[in-house]
Amino acid sequence: MTYIQELRLNWRPLLAAIIGLSCGFTAMAFTNVIMGPHLIAEFGWSKAQYALVGTLGIMTLIALPVTGRLVDMFGVRRTACVGVVAGPITFLVMSRMSGDFQFFLALLVAQNLLCMTTTSTVLTRTVVQHTDKARGLALALTAAGPAFTIATAGPLLNNYVADAGWRAGYIALAIFCFVGGTIALLLLPRDKEKPAPVLSAHKTAKRDYGRIARMPAFWIMLSGTMLANLSQFVTNSQLGVMLLDNGVTEREISGMISVFATGVIIGRFVCGFALDRFPASIVTAVVMALPAIGLFLIAAQLDTTAMMLCAVLMLGLSFGAEADVMGYLVARIFGIEIYGTVLGLMVASISLGSTFGAFILSATLKSTGSYSTFLVVAGVLALIGSLLFLLLPDKSKHGPTDGRASEPDVPAAAAAGQA
Repeated sequence: MTYIQELRLNWRPLLAAIIGLSCGFTAMAFTNVIMGPHLIAEFGWSKAQYALVGTLGIMTLIALPVTGRLVDMFGVRRTACVGVVAGPITFLVMSRMSGDFQFFLALLVAQNLLCMTTTSTVLTRTVVQHTDKARGLALALTAAGPAFTIATAGPLLNNYVADAGWRAGYIALAIFCFVGGTIALLLLPRDKEKPAPVLSAHKTAKRDYGRIARMPAFWIMLSGTMLANLSQFVTNSQLGVMLLDNGVTEREISGMISVFATGVIIGRFVCGFALDRFPASIVTAVVMALPAIGLFLIAAQLDTTAMMLCAVLMLGLSFGAEADVMGYLVARIFGIEIYGTVLGLMVASISLGSTFGAFILSATLKSTGSYSTFLVVAGVLALIGSLLFLLLPDKSKHGPTDGRASEPDVPAAAAAGQA
């Protein structure tokens, strides 16, 4: 079977994952940006109150590992169904809100917990089950879904809310998420793996987590991921401020944002192709080292537009590529049976690393008043983290791809145990 034939023959799981992610929690996140100003104006909430919405990201540290475990126990369709139903319900309830901010926050908490079942931790499992030669490209296509949705549906929703009001906007979101989620569930191939019996869940968890903990590859990936992502929060909240400190004008920042978005898309697909052709450990090391280059360029304070563009591009390339390498490495080293369990832990470690980075930045700003110290420290740690991935075992073939239940990739697991 050729590279393209594999994608064509497995179009259903690939399309199901793309649509599911595009209508799931990852795509939902942008709605708070659009709804925020309208809710503040309607109910008189303070900006300080609404800023608390940003703290809910810490919940991923709990929700993602749990979600990953659930998909390994019950399969993709059953797990994703929770979020497909819960997401629209929360939006419908939001459309009837009367102004209680604590109630709004409680709804967001419920959405964060329940709708994690429509993230890549769950839906990419069906992709890696059904692809082998083109797995990297398949993961890249899947990850591109939410970005495309935000780029196209975001402006449409913003205009609709401006014309019809935020209540109508939440109802439209509920319909969009339910219809898209239902289509994704119908497209999903029937889970061929056997879910773990509920009665033996405790015994199975003890076995699986024990096996994961005994694999050096797990600790290498966990440590490398955390170190490489200490600066991830920068792209979400601090990048504009840092660029202004380096002489970039407000008008130029708009162009920088476009460069970052372009880098995300390019990084996603270039990394996908590279993973299918070169050793995954080397590709991952390069991807994880890219932020360090960007951080060092900003810290150098060369204050030229070309240097700042290059720095932002490096950050964008890494941000886009990281979605590919995590799922790819987990499937290759740990196999399908515990794919969700391990991936949930890895994605949660990204949030953990980002949170630590925010604390480090706060401490260095208090002591020095400059971003430079943080940029250099985070860059050096990112380089160390990227080099750790070179210690991972490598192999020429992937794990099972026929969708059947499987033990973790035995040759890779054995090599990891001896590393």
